[in-house]
Amino acid sequence: MSKTATITIGNKTYDMPMREGTVGPDVVDIAKLYNQANVFTYDPGFMSTASCESKITYIDGDAGILQYRGYPIEQLADHGDFLETCYLLLYGELPTATQKSDFDYRVSRHTMVHEQMSRFFSGFRRDAHPMAIMCGTVGAMAAFYPDSADISDPHQRMIASMRMIAKMPTIAAMAYKYSVGQPFVFPKNDLDYASNFLRMSYAVPCEEYRVNPIISRALDKIFILHADHEQNASTSTVRLAGSSGANPFACIAAGIACLWGPAHGGANEAALAMLAEIGTVDKIPEFVSRVKDKHEHTRLMGFGHRVYKNYDPRAKIMQKTCHEVLSELGIKDDPLLDVAMELERIALSDDYFIERKLYPNVDFYSGITLKAMGFPVSMFTVLFAVARTVGWIAQWKEMIEDPSSKIGRPRQLFTGSPRREYTPIGKR
Repeated sequence: MSKTATITIGNKTYDMPMREGTVGPDVVDIAKLYNQANVFTYDPGFMSTASCESKITYIDGDAGILQYRGYPIEQLADHGDFLETCYLLLYGELPTATQKSDFDYRVSRHTMVHEQMSRFFSGFRRDAHPMAIMCGTVGAMAAFYPDSADISDPHQRMIASMRMIAKMPTIAAMAYKYSVGQPFVFPKNDLDYASNFLRMSYAVPCEEYRVNPIISRALDKIFILHADHEQNASTSTVRLAGSSGANPFACIAAGIACLWGPAHGGANEAALAMLAEIGTVDKIPEFVSRVKDKHEHTRLMGFGHRVYKNYDPRAKIMQKTCHEVLSELGIKDDPLLDVAMELERIALSDDYFIERKLYPNVDFYSGITLKAMGFPVSMFTVLFAVARTVGWIAQWKEMIEDPSSKIGRPRQLFTGSPRREYTPIGKR
C-alpha cells in the first residue's frame, strides 16, 4: 500500500502521495497541491524541496556520505581515475577495461579546440579573470560546434558531452595562459587527463615540461572529489537552463556563471584568504574568539557545509592529498598549513564548533593544495569548473532523457503592492 501525507489547511485536509527513494528520506509529492488547495509551499533556498528525481549522486549530510552511482567517494578516489569516474557518472556503471580504453580514446581525440577559438580569446582584456573568459568561451562553443547542439538527437548529445569533457581543460589552460601572457600550448593526447592539463597550463615552447606523477595524481583526485555533488546551486542552474531546451553549451556556461559565486565555487579561495589573514598559529586563539563573538561577524571559512552536518568525506581525502603534495614539493614548513592543522584541531575539539557541527569541508584543504601546485587563486574556481563539467553534463543528460521533465517555473510569495491605478505624471 502506497503511503500518503495528509495536509490540513484551514478546515480541509488533502492527501498527497509520498514517494520513496532507494535511500534517503521519503518525499511528499505536492505537484497537485496548488490545483487542489490554491496554496503554494514556501521554502527559500529549497532546503526541504526535491526539485527532480535522479539516479546519479547520493549525499547523506548527517552521516558524512557521498556516493556516485552507489560507489563511495573514498573508493573512487583511492582506486580509480577521473575519466573512469566520468564514465560512471555518464553511463551509470564502472567501465570494463575495453570500455575504459575506448572512452579514454574518445575523450583524448576531442581535446583540441577550433583554431578560430584562439582568436576569440584576444577579445578579452589581458587582465580578464579566467572565470569571465570561461563563461564567455564555453557559451560561444555553440557557435563553433553547431553540429552537436540539437538536444533531441541522442548522438549529438553524446558528441556534445564528449566535447565538453575533453575541451574544458584545454579552454581552462588557455584562459590561464592568456591571463599570464604566455602562448597557448596544444594538448598532447598520449598523456592522461590531469597530466595533459598540467602540461597545457605550465609548459612553454622554449623548454621541455615533465609532468610530476605525484602532482598529476593529486589533481586527478581533486577532479574526482568535485565531479558531482547532487542538486547544488550550479547543477540546479544547469538543469533549469536545460529545462527550457537551451543548447548544452549554453547550459554549462550558465553553470559556470553560478559556480563563480564566492558562496559556491569560490569557497576554497575564501578559506585560503582566511588562513592568510590569521597568518601564524599564535594568532589563532584571538581569531577563534572573534568567530565566537556574535558581535564581530567573523566567519570561519572552510568549515561547515550546507548539506554535511558531519565530517565532509571529501575533506579526509583532501587532507591526505594535501600532505602528499606538500611533501613531494618539499614544502615542510608552510605557515598556512600549520595554521590549518591547528585550526582543524581546535574546531574538532572545541564544544562551540562541535555543537554547531562546523567540521572541515573540502575547500579547507583544496586551496592550500592548489596554491602549492602553482595555481593562482583566480584559477581555483576554474579548476572546480573543469571537474564539475561531467557532473553538470550527466545531470543535464538525465533531465533531457526524463519523459516527465518540464520547464522549471518556481512560484513566489508576493509581498509587493496590490493593484493600484495609474496616475498621470502631472498629478503625482
